[in-house]
Amino acid sequence: MEFLVLGGGCFWCLDIIFQNLKGVESVIPGYAGGFSKNPTYIEVCTEKTGHAEVIKIEFDPKKITINELLNIFWKAHDPTTLNRQGNDIGKRYRSIILYFNQKQYIYIEKSLQNLKKSKKYSSPIITEIKPLDIFYSAEEYHHDYYNKNPNQPYCNLVINPKLKKLNMFKKKSN
Repeated sequence: MEFLVLGGGCFWCLDIIFQNLKGVESVIPGYAGGFSKNPTYIEVCTEKTGHAEVIKIEFDPKKITINELLNIFWKAHDPTTLNRQGNDIGKRYRSIILYFNQKQYIYIEKSLQNLKKSKKYSSPIITEIKPLDIFYSAEEYHHDYYNKNPNQPYCNLVINPKLKKLNMFKKKSN
């Protein structure tokens, strides 16, 4: 098994998107990329911890590659907006990839270069790429949020359109 940490807006959105992929064993929402220890959701929301809302993906590279995960990541959010995804505004919503080792860094850089060459975006891609220092799991009520709260307005107004765009309304089958 391997791990990858991604941030691109609210972690509730990325959580359900990556849960649905064959080869993904688990997705844990959390916080990374900041400087304070053991941050809480309330503290991260103050923008004073430096953390981003992220997900930690555990995946089987024999079933899904890091390149496939990164391709979905690029489609699931806008990597050109600084500290923002739609109406979610703040540094905690920044586009960020945190890697575990040099091998992952090479794949990430190649994926980023391919995205830039594709000219999919007219604005510069500003995704932050850096080694993972530490990952903090979010509070339990954030885990599997979409599946536990499908009728919550945020799920209907923000997450459902993303799932529809990515054609991901079906549950995975491993």
